[in-house]
Amino acid sequence: MCPSRSCDNGGGQREELMRKKIKDLLEKYDVGSQYTHIPLPKASILLPLLIRQGKPHLLLTVRSMQLKTMPGDVCFPGGRQEPSDEDDIQTALREAKEEIGLRPEQVQVIGRLIPCIAKFPYYLVTPVVGIVEDTFQPVLNPSEVAEIFAVPLEFFLSPEHYTAIQMPQYVSQIIHQFHYNDTETKKRFTIWGLTAHCAVMLSVMILGKGPLFDPEYDLESCIKGQEKFIQASYQSKL
Repeated sequence: MCPSRSCDNGGGQREELMRKKIKDLLEKYDVGSQYTHIPLPKASILLPLLIRQGKPHLLLTVRSMQLKTMPGDVCFPGGRQEPSDEDDIQTALREAKEEIGLRPEQVQVIGRLIPCIAKFPYYLVTPVVGIVEDTFQPVLNPSEVAEIFAVPLEFFLSPEHYTAIQMPQYVSQIIHQFHYNDTETKKRFTIWGLTAHCAVMLSVMILGKGPLFDPEYDLESCIKGQEKFIQASYQSKL
């Protein structure tokens, strides 16, 4: 089932207001090309936002079981940067088109968030935020994507289906994990790791409140922590 939904004129006005609000809220978090000089292998992911009934949702995919790495995991569209890619944004848009048939002209790119470090091997992963047109109809590449579904941002701040995983070797001692029961597919999806981290951070930025499962969560401290970890990872590779 398509995760996008059309709406009436009133709904269209609500969506347009939400698009503007999201753009304004994320403007101060856009890092641009600030980290492109760091000589680590680079990758990008697209954080595709859908507006449903005036509320923001994130579009997520399930990796194909044919893939050698992390088959069946929930993730965002994305992948490694190719030499022909002009920048992080083009990488994210190219991968989204290859994986789910999302054409670049169907995405309003909002900006780039602070990168994350993916290990084994090391990659500097840049999240690119974009708002997807409500007319988008997914065309999945079965060799890369098994399923696609949408989750409301509010879900990523709720403690109801949340679990904290203790993994001291990562950037933080806590790895986020969510179990999402999708009403459309009637399936249960596990969202964790870097994907969950980006979803939580984006939800805090847009909704303007912290996660209920972590009263001490501080967005600015989180961003500064990532900055330090990026520099430390770079220095360790010198």
